Amino acid sequence: MIKVSGGCHCGAVRFRAEMPDPPVTALDCNCSVCSMTGFIHIMVPHGQFELLTGRNSLSTYRFGTSTAEHLFCATCGVKSFYQPRSHPDAWSVNAACLDQPLELTIEQFDGQNWEEAQQ
Repeated sequence: MIKVSGGCHCGAVRFRAEMPDPPVTALDCNCSVCSMTGFIHIMVPHGQFELLTGRNSLSTYRFGTSTAEHLFCATCGVKSFYQPRSHPDAWSVNAACLDQPLELTIEQFDGQNWEEAQQ
């Protein structure tokens, strides 16, 4: 396991997480919100993620089933992590928001057809 850190653009939101040794598996989702924002998902179990600063800086956006809790910095607008519908016991960390780039193995996820993709 390796320890990584990251956060939003303005620095208000900061986190630390433990991830497997690289290459780390990441998901590239084609749903409407992920494709528009370029979010690359690294799933981190809740117990391996710590929000260091910025809890009060986070705003929430929900759509569709309202199951996923999309969290973004109210100051700079960057979504560095969120609670995905697909992995209720993990945070989805945006690979682009890590302080140091990681070697990734990127898998495609068909979020446009979410129910079928989950099967």
